[in-house]
Amino acid sequence: MRNGSAIVFSGIAPHPPIMVPEVGGAAIAEVQNSIAAMAELTRRIVDTGAETVVLITPHAPLDATAFVTYYSPTLYGDFANFRAPATKIEFRLAETLLDGISKEAAKADYEVLNLENYPLDHGSAVPLYFLNRYGWKGKVVALGYSFLSDEDHVKFGACIRQVADSLDRPIAFVASGDLSHRLKPDAPAGFNPAAYRFDDEVVNAIQENSAQRIGAIDYEVRRIAGECGYRSMLIALGATKDLPGAGEVLSYEAPFGVGYLVAQLTNAGPLVKKTHSGTDQQKLAPGMELPALARKAVETFVRSGKRLSVPADASELLWTRAACFVSIKTAGGDLRGCIGTVEPSRENLGEEIVANAISAATRDPRFDPVSASELEGLRYSVDILSAPEPATMATLDPAVYGVIVEDESGDRRGLLLPAIAGVDTVALQVEIASRKAGIEPGEQVKLSRFRVDRFKEQN
Repeated sequence: MRNGSAIVFSGIAPHPPIMVPEVGGAAIAEVQNSIAAMAELTRRIVDTGAETVVLITPHAPLDATAFVTYYSPTLYGDFANFRAPATKIEFRLAETLLDGISKEAAKADYEVLNLENYPLDHGSAVPLYFLNRYGWKGKVVALGYSFLSDEDHVKFGACIRQVADSLDRPIAFVASGDLSHRLKPDAPAGFNPAAYRFDDEVVNAIQENSAQRIGAIDYEVRRIAGECGYRSMLIALGATKDLPGAGEVLSYEAPFGVGYLVAQLTNAGPLVKKTHSGTDQQKLAPGMELPALARKAVETFVRSGKRLSVPADASELLWTRAACFVSIKTAGGDLRGCIGTVEPSRENLGEEIVANAISAATRDPRFDPVSASELEGLRYSVDILSAPEPATMATLDPAVYGVIVEDESGDRRGLLLPAIAGVDTVALQVEIASRKAGIEPGEQVKLSRFRVDRFKEQN
C-alpha cells in the first residue's frame, strides 16, 4: 500500500444529468468545463491502478437511521427519466468489499440496507457514466447516506477505510454531490444571495489542501445553500482521514445556479510501469500532456514552420472544447510570451493549445519571436478557463479568480489571470486589467470573473 492505505484516490464529482451528451444535447456547451474535468478525474483514477470505486450518492432512497447500498451482481442504470432511455451503464458489484463494509458498520452499530435489484439513481449514474466513457473499468460499491448525524457519516467513512485496508486492493473513493442549489434567481431551488458562501468554503478548503475543514462548515451556511453533497463529502473525509492531502479543484462552475465541483482530495500517484528494458519509468503525470503539447507545438513551428496536429491518441480532455492561455517563461522565471482565448475558438482544446502556444511564441507584441536557440531554456504552462460570470469588486479574489474588465460598450476588454505574483489586491488586479484594455481610471466598467485550472512544467 503506497500511502499506507488501500484507498489510492478520493475525489468529488457532480451529477447533473445535463452533463450527459445524450441528455443535455446542445446544452452541454454550458458544462464543458465539468465534462473535461471528469475526463481528468477519470484519468487520475486509472493512473492509480484502482480496481474498485466506492461511490456515495445523495439520491439513493433515504433511510432515517441506516445507510443503503445498491445490491445486485450487476449494478445498472439508465437515463430514461431524462429522455434518454437508450443510454445505459453497467458495472459489476464488488461483493467482497460491500459485505465487509456491512459487517464492519454493524460493529459500530450502523445498519446498511440492501436495495436489491434497484436501478442506480442519477447521483450514481452520472459519475459512473463518465468513468466508463473515459476508460475506467472495474467493480463498484454504490452507497447512499442517511439522516444520521454528521459525526456518524464520518465514522461510517472510517468503517469503509477499515475494510478497504484489510483487503489491500487499490480502491478509489468518489463523493457524488452538487454544491449550492440557490446561486442565481432562476436556480431550481430559488435564490439566496448568501448561498455562494458554502461553495466558497468547500472550494477554498480544497485549494488550500485542507479538505478536513469541510467537516466544520456551519449548519446554517449549508442550509441556506440547499446543497446535496455535504454528507457524501463527510463520508469521504472519514474514509481518507490521515492520508496525505492532494487537494485540487479541477473545475467549478454554476451555469444554471447550481454549483458543480470536480475535485481531487487525495491521490497516491500514478503506478510505476515496467519498460521493456525492465527499468522503472513513471507515466506522464496527469495534466502534464497540456504543457507538453504547447512545448512541442512551439518547437515544431520555430524549427520547421509547420503547425503541429493534435495527436490521434491524445486524451479525452484534449478533444473537449475550452478556452485557454499558454504562457512561456525563461528558466529564470521571466515572461517570454502569453496569448490566450476567453472563449473557445477552435474545434477542441488540443487545437486551442497549439494555436495559442504558437501565437505566444511568435505574436506577443511585447516580445520578439522566440528563436531556435532559446527553445531548450523555456518553460510552458497552460491555463484552462472556466466560463466567465458577472462579478463585483466584492466577489473578486486575485488569488482565486481571474478578471475581465470591459468598458460600457464592450469594445475594450482587458483580462488578467489569477495567482500572479505581486497582484495581491482586487484594486490592483482591476487596475492592471483596465490598463491593458486602454480604459482610463474613473470610467464605468463591467467586471467578470473566471477560474483556471493551471498545468505547468516543473523547473
